[in-house]
Amino acid sequence: MAEVLRRPLEELEEAFHRFFPSPEFQTKLALLQEQYIGRPTPLLFAERATQELGGARLYIKLEGLANTGAHKINNALGQALLAKMMGKTRIIAETGAGQHGVATAAASARLGLPCTVYMGEVDVRRQRPNVFLMELFGATVVPVTSGTKTLKDAVNEALRDWSASWETTHYLLGSALGPAPFPDIVREFQAVIGREVKHQLNGTPLEAIIACVGGGSNAIGIFSAFLDDPVRLIGVEAGGLGPNIGQNAVRMTQAGRLGIVQGYKSLFILDEDGQVERTHSVSAGLDYAGIGPELAYLGKTGRVEFQSASDQEALDALKFFARTEGIVFALESAHAGAYAMKLAPTLPPTSTILVNMSGRGDKDIFITAKALQPNKWREFLLSEAASIHPTENSHG
Repeated sequence: MAEVLRRPLEELEEAFHRFFPSPEFQTKLALLQEQYIGRPTPLLFAERATQELGGARLYIKLEGLANTGAHKINNALGQALLAKMMGKTRIIAETGAGQHGVATAAASARLGLPCTVYMGEVDVRRQRPNVFLMELFGATVVPVTSGTKTLKDAVNEALRDWSASWETTHYLLGSALGPAPFPDIVREFQAVIGREVKHQLNGTPLEAIIACVGGGSNAIGIFSAFLDDPVRLIGVEAGGLGPNIGQNAVRMTQAGRLGIVQGYKSLFILDEDGQVERTHSVSAGLDYAGIGPELAYLGKTGRVEFQSASDQEALDALKFFARTEGIVFALESAHAGAYAMKLAPTLPPTSTILVNMSGRGDKDIFITAKALQPNKWREFLLSEAASIHPTENSHG
């Protein structure tokens, strides 16, 4: 990292190790998790999906039922509370799909902290509902127009802001990556997912746990409680449109190269000169060129398996679980659902697998409706546009 960020990172690490284990912090956090986030989130036996797929019994951890619609609120609220106890008076964040931005804006509003969210211009356009929500919560959303205008550029802008304002500002990083101590901080705040699952299973053995992986916060959150258990841990990356550079965001099984980007060492999609390559995914939260360092390590050592699902497979999974279970997965989570649909039929009915539904699909309606019902969606948008901007003739 730039030398100017050494002091704020050291301050953050010291504060985290001091406040996080304290009874005061844990009591406040537990109360907020229960009363504000709505924890514990349910663990659902997907009975109809199990019947249609055949094979293993399928369970779904419904993180999409957490306040703001995704697992991101676990980390956002925890870090916002930490910032307040540190005496910080302002929150900044980056966001891709928008769920982290929404969670950060909501947590900041709950705790009375001004919030600025940096978001790539491309993501601002395709995630307009989340931009609306962030602004509704009182946050300032700054479109980032540099580079690819997506998540990695939003991270860069947030880091620039933090380097100039760290004495009063906390940078609330959204995934289990970035410079230390952020990977550990995010993992610890997301580990509540895995702990809850263990309790909810009440001793039921699992064959596999499946989670989508962009940066990896939901995956490491659910995996962390099971690292020493005899269960397959499977991360699913964005297979996108195909195998070529720029068509996907597959780091672990395809294009990942060792590098240091944005303050952390991990696997990234890089060109021969070490520059970050273009990525693609139908899900805005999975098109990041890097992966959290702990997940990269667990993948390289074989503890976590990595698979990928294409854009079309994710859309098919979205439709399948909506029809069979009445659940609309976020497009990110639908990648995990897609692999579960492949895995379940290959296993005996006595086995059990679990999918972490990291978020619900409300935020994706402008993507999924366009992909699944293009004509109806076009007619709706045209009618809405006409009602917002009436023609001169309509004024009489």
